[in-house]
Amino acid sequence: MADANWYVVHTYSGYENKVKANIEKTIENRHLEDEILEVRVPMQDVMEVKNGARKNVQKKMFPGYVLINMVMNDDTWYVVRNTRGVTGFVGPGSKPVPLSKAEMKPLGIKVDNITVDFAEGDTIAVIAGVWKDTVGVVQRMDYGKQTATINVELFGRETPVEISFAEVRSMQ
Repeated sequence: MADANWYVVHTYSGYENKVKANIEKTIENRHLEDEILEVRVPMQDVMEVKNGARKNVQKKMFPGYVLINMVMNDDTWYVVRNTRGVTGFVGPGSKPVPLSKAEMKPLGIKVDNITVDFAEGDTIAVIAGVWKDTVGVVQRMDYGKQTATINVELFGRETPVEISFAEVRSMQ
């Protein structure tokens, strides 16, 4: 499999979340989970003052743009390019250009992959965060986000929880 890179897609202003949802639905329908790994609308916390009251709100960092972590090939290009609300990839002409490591750093996108000593089906212990001292079985691993989904018992029910790779250790 070829390496995945981050690409920037230009959208109609105000359609960023709709484009994200449409691409994620298409990924699911066409089973492209291994080729289009993640779709993001970068957000930032901003202090807003309205009627004398301060309020923390989330605003889009780049209105009119969506970031996509994907393996570039004819199928993925076609899916993204023909999504409703997408006007095109950012790059000269019609050729998409991946973001460099230097460009991704201020966006909070991790480029270093963490190697882990556990896999789906393994039992792990949570060593940090809200779920510290919890033990669970790995249901799913997302290397793009560097998270593992485990089931924990919450109010007498099995509940899936997403945990960062850095917060867990293998029980073997």
